[in-house]
Amino acid sequence: MPADDARDAATWTADLDLIFGAAEEAGRIAMRHFRNAPDVWYKNGGTSPVSAADMAVDSFLKDALLGARPDYGWLSEETVDAADRLTHRNVFVVDPIDGTRAFIEGMDTWCVSIAIVSDGTPVAGVLVAPALAETYSASQAGQARKNGQVMVGTAVDAGQPLRFAAPKPLVEGLSERLGRNVSRMPHIPSLAYRLAMVADGRLDATLVSAKARDWDIAAADLILSRVGGQVMTLSAETIAYNRAETDHGILVAGQAALMPGLAHAVAALHAPAAEH
Repeated sequence: MPADDARDAATWTADLDLIFGAAEEAGRIAMRHFRNAPDVWYKNGGTSPVSAADMAVDSFLKDALLGARPDYGWLSEETVDAADRLTHRNVFVVDPIDGTRAFIEGMDTWCVSIAIVSDGTPVAGVLVAPALAETYSASQAGQARKNGQVMVGTAVDAGQPLRFAAPKPLVEGLSERLGRNVSRMPHIPSLAYRLAMVADGRLDATLVSAKARDWDIAAADLILSRVGGQVMTLSAETIAYNRAETDHGILVAGQAALMPGLAHAVAALHAPAAEH
């Protein structure tokens, strides 16, 4: 291994250890509020809920992570964006609680999502779902893991319906276009956790609505990629992170054997704005 690559691999491994420990503590902080009637208010014109737990987790993570890596940039759903992150090669990309609506409603399917993006590409990523006692992690230097165990890419069974989390009209259209049954799976409010379900084989694919942001997908994108899956645009392009604009168009995520054909099929159907 060239010296520069070895140094990068060592850095990513150390960074993964850092964000994994921070995410576990963040999960413990969130659990103190979970099903305990946290204060809730709304942003984005009253369309997006935020809770006291989101803010407590965000504050802890910002202090802990930037305290350990002061030369890294910062991008978080619950911190006002600052343009100086664009001047940093390495950036923390954080969703303190992905799936805030589920969290507020007492559902288990929410997670803390932390990624480190280097030169526009995720190089370390962690999802911690404390209410489910689940952790997911990966770095560019190693394999993806769930609860500490190495994850292996799941083969898509051509004889079984394709398990796809997407709006009903799209699922119905895809069945005809792909020439196989497509089964619509129940909606999971946490996008990051939904992508983790593709990575661990509980879903074959999912549609990602327009306007998903870097913090929704960066960590899960890396975890999925390390088991051979992909997140891509409807033009079958990969995603760059830490740009001036942090939102994305409609995306498709799926097991490796489905891509990029699934993205092209969805594009041909002029996919409507999906559930997020």
